Amino acid sequence: MHDMSAKGSHRRSRTAPAERVAELRREIRRHDYLYYVENRPEISDEEYDALYHELLGLEKEHPELRSPDSPTQRVGAEPLESFPAVEHAAPMLSLDSSRDEDEVRRFDQRVRDALGEGASVRWVMEPKLDGASVELVYEDGVLTRAATRGDGTRGEGITENVRTIPAVPLRLREEERGAPPFVSMRGEVLMRLGPFEALNDQLMQEGKDPFANPRNAAAGSLRQLDPRITASRPLDIFVYDILAAEGLEDVTTQEEVRKALAAWGLRTPDFEKTADSADGILTYHADLMERRDDLEYEIDGVVAKLDDLAARAEMGTTSRHPRWAYAYKFPPRREVTRVLRIAASVGRTGVVTPIAMMRPVEIGGVTVSRASLHNIEQVRKLDVRVGDRVRVQRAGDVIPQVTEVVEEGAAGEREEPYELPSTCPSCGTELIRRGPYTLCPNSFECPAQLAGRLQHFGSRDALDIEGLGEETARLLVSEELVRELPDLFELRPEELEKLEGFAEISARKLVDAIHHASKTELRRFLYGLGIPEVGTAVARDLARHFGSFHDIRTASEEELEEVDGIGPKMSEVIRAFFEEPHNREVLDRLLDGRVQLIEPGPPERDGAKPLEGLTFVFTGGLERFSRSKAKELVESNGGRATSSVSGETDYVVVGEDPGSKLDEARERGVKTLDEDAFVALLQEKGVKP
Repeated sequence: MHDMSAKGSHRRSRTAPAERVAELRREIRRHDYLYYVENRPEISDEEYDALYHELLGLEKEHPELRSPDSPTQRVGAEPLESFPAVEHAAPMLSLDSSRDEDEVRRFDQRVRDALGEGASVRWVMEPKLDGASVELVYEDGVLTRAATRGDGTRGEGITENVRTIPAVPLRLREEERGAPPFVSMRGEVLMRLGPFEALNDQLMQEGKDPFANPRNAAAGSLRQLDPRITASRPLDIFVYDILAAEGLEDVTTQEEVRKALAAWGLRTPDFEKTADSADGILTYHADLMERRDDLEYEIDGVVAKLDDLAARAEMGTTSRHPRWAYAYKFPPRREVTRVLRIAASVGRTGVVTPIAMMRPVEIGGVTVSRASLHNIEQVRKLDVRVGDRVRVQRAGDVIPQVTEVVEEGAAGEREEPYELPSTCPSCGTELIRRGPYTLCPNSFECPAQLAGRLQHFGSRDALDIEGLGEETARLLVSEELVRELPDLFELRPEELEKLEGFAEISARKLVDAIHHASKTELRRFLYGLGIPEVGTAVARDLARHFGSFHDIRTASEEELEEVDGIGPKMSEVIRAFFEEPHNREVLDRLLDGRVQLIEPGPPERDGAKPLEGLTFVFTGGLERFSRSKAKELVESNGGRATSSVSGETDYVVVGEDPGSKLDEARERGVKTLDEDAFVALLQEKGVKP
């Protein structure tokens, strides 16, 4: 390092700044290419940093030498209010696909029939990457535009975010092949499994929910309005097609496309192969499916494309798919998957839960990559360890659970048994055991618990504060703008504007949303407080029974037990919540002009409501009203709307694309209603839909 600094200093003294800047940029781009694309770095991180900081220093001394394609300019744009709409240079079509071997053979024959007898058919095959598709546009070798796929014709302009991805060259390499005046190319942004696991671990330590899978992580990171957030995420990219170009008449095959992309410094898909028959595609598919679990990124199939670009043009496209390409998809992983990591998650009630972070697996039509291990006793009972293959089940809408170890890690190499940390991963407080559960006792100062309570308070079934999601809740807590729930209602736009990801309009929108939500129904407020044992149904029943918050918070255990479904244990917990001194202080502050409650008033003791005694479950999408509105309609007329089918369910209302609740209803013999029958029942009971 010393020698290099002296050499760099000597060179600066004898080289004009403009020449040295150009030289440094060439060197840094070359090392970026070797590191991110070729995976064969030539210098250490320290040596690279020395080059980078020398360039940064020269550009500060000579601002006139700065340029948008400089390696120092990847991050620097201000947060956006929204993404602009961008029209693609050429349509970004989806691929026709199937998991059926016979469909692949039929596709191969269709292409041969279309090209005519005797035509040469050569397939270029590559993995079907499971990420977020983007368009990159370079003009005279410089990255000028990037966009999401969107509807295939128009997408969202995410140029500043894509610039932060290290594997995306801001200027194309031209050592082997000159850059064309214009080229639009298509690539897949993804997140490799190692960095994905590390990101999820970090999110959980911060009290945030982890991403379900690497694809969601990549797509969510690309759509951050603040490029600095995108820059902090470990995104990668593979580029695999040229959509439109000027001056590339000599590129006539997909193989030549790949070579041109690689020459320009872009990473192209691994494991690319060629074949001249459907059998070749099937063999390639079987080979990659065998290797799928060993890859460091997610793929969900293979893609076969005609190599001859002229033949592609001759075949053309449908309105949705190219006729010359096909995706042969893998069957989804079902139920059994591998544990990649076990992490501790701190919930809003202080319970520290071990979470298994897994290879994404499909369960009941839902892709999941994390499952609750409940508590340390369950971890020991199952003897689940990192590297084990486990069976996962998902019942109703609960977090998936690991039920058994199917196959232990490799013999002699199995990981040590997992132990929860001794201190809270969020606040460092020493954890305590209470029965089988591990808790952080620092309920009023633990950032993870406060962020969880804040997010819950603003959730859809509580105060329904638009814009107060998990990331914003964590940010408000970490920046100490919210130390207790009442602080939320004292936020000012100018405070929020200073935060990462906020600008004037977004800050004003959140403050307005909080102000709008400050007038709320009693049942929503009760649920939002996060009182132990009080879910949406109990909150509704309490509000209906007592009619005012004052009567609820002062009710004795015996009076609470008069509410249907509340027994001695639940009444004791609710009473304890209202008697806790700190909770009383928070409630007094909330109700001292910050929150205005809409209270139903004393209940109507005389006369039953039209739907009293009936329990409904909703599944699938409704046309006449949203599911939340349908539930409110049921509950406001005395009925109950629950989230799972049980022996107490009277009707399951079935909309479009119903889930597993329909199967449960059939198994239990519960009566099902379509939307028209549900409306007819309401009218029959005297309820106006």
